[in-house]
Order: sequence, then structure tokens, then C-alpha cells
Amino acid sequence: MTRRKRRKSGGAKWLRRVVAACVAVALLPLALSVFYVWPAVHPVSTLMVRDLVTGTPYQRRWVPIGEMAPVLVHSVMMSEDGQFCSHRGIDWGELNVVIDDALSGEPTRGASTIPMQTVKNLFLWHGRSLLRKAIEAPLALVFDAIVPKKRIMEIYLNIVEWGPGIYGVEAAAQHHFNRSAATLTRRQSALLAVTLPNPAKRNPAKPGKGLNRLAGIIEKRAAGAGDYVGCVR
Repeated sequence: MTRRKRRKSGGAKWLRRVVAACVAVALLPLALSVFYVWPAVHPVSTLMVRDLVTGTPYQRRWVPIGEMAPVLVHSVMMSEDGQFCSHRGIDWGELNVVIDDALSGEPTRGASTIPMQTVKNLFLWHGRSLLRKAIEAPLALVFDAIVPKKRIMEIYLNIVEWGPGIYGVEAAAQHHFNRSAATLTRRQSALLAVTLPNPAKRNPAKPGKGLNRLAGIIEKRAAGAGDYVGCVR
């Protein structure tokens, strides 16, 4: 075999390995999504993995959704993703509004659904990135198709960050209110829900006027949620 042929053969092998590695990385979230359907599995987020690797202490104790105050579940849904039970991973109506605002030069708001936020926490990196958003959307569709809604909500509420090193609703309830997630009041649940968009700067235990106002709105929405929350009962 000539040197040129050997070079071509080596290049082809390298390319095949790269393609195989990319396929494996792409299929990993799919395999994990199937694995995460099982209630006995307690997933961790990429932020928790980062803390483990860097030796940063964090708090998290997994609790089943049945051991969370229902009003907490309803409050988070009404605050973060009111159409959670009816969409299939992406709220296309909300997304179209965001796109229209962007095209018209208006300030845009987030359109991330709970499945989108869940796959971001489970599989992707944080921070603003168009690439991450482009990956996040199809992952949310797949995740929502595989994992039941109630289980998605359970996973989300156990991995979402409620402050530096505070992961999941049980750790948040204990840290901010010195009580379990099962005994949260309506106002405490609403305060935790409206903290989620910016947990680094919002403190549900010491809310200002703005946070209290938002909590009041979510408290009313959760009380009248009705069929909107049927998929998590």
C-alpha cells in the first residue's frame, strides 16, 4: 500500500470514529430518557454533576411528586408553563409570539416549557446560546413523547435550582422555609414558583414588593387552575 493510500485509509477511519462518536452522543439523551421513565431512578442535573466534579457542596433530597404539596406543583406549572398538560414539549403558540416580537424589534420573553427546561438541566449546558436552544427544542419533543407528564414534572421539581447549591423542591422548602415540601403553604408555594426564573437574585424567604405581587398572581392562578393541572393529579 502506498503512503497516499495509507493516508486516505487513516483519514477515513478517523472520520468514521468521529461520526460514530457524534451518533453516540446524540443517542445518549434518548437512551437516558427511556431510563428516566422508571420511578426508582433519581436523575441529576448537569449543574449537580459540575458541583460533584468541582467538590462544591450542594443540597438535594429526592421526593416523589406524591410527597409534594399539590399547590406547589400547581403553582410552578401556572408560573412556568400554563399549557404543560396540553402541549407536546413545545408551546408553539407562545413560541410564535416570541418570534413575532423578535421580528418586530420588541423585547422578547422566554418561551421555554417545563420539558425544555428539564432537558436543559438534564443534558445540556446553561447560559444563553442559540445552539443550545436549537438542540433543546427537539430534545424536549422526544422527552415529552417518551416520559409521562407527571414523571416529567417530578423530575423537574427534583433537579431545578432554587438558589446556589439548592436543588429540588425539598431542599428549597427546607432551606427557605424550614419545612418539608409536603407542608408548603399556598403563599410559600407561589413564592418558590416565582423565584425560578432568577433563583440567584430572588429570595422567596425575603420577598420584596415585586416578588410578593407576582406570588399573589400565581397563588390565584393555582387556586383556579382546574383542568389545566389534570395531568399531574
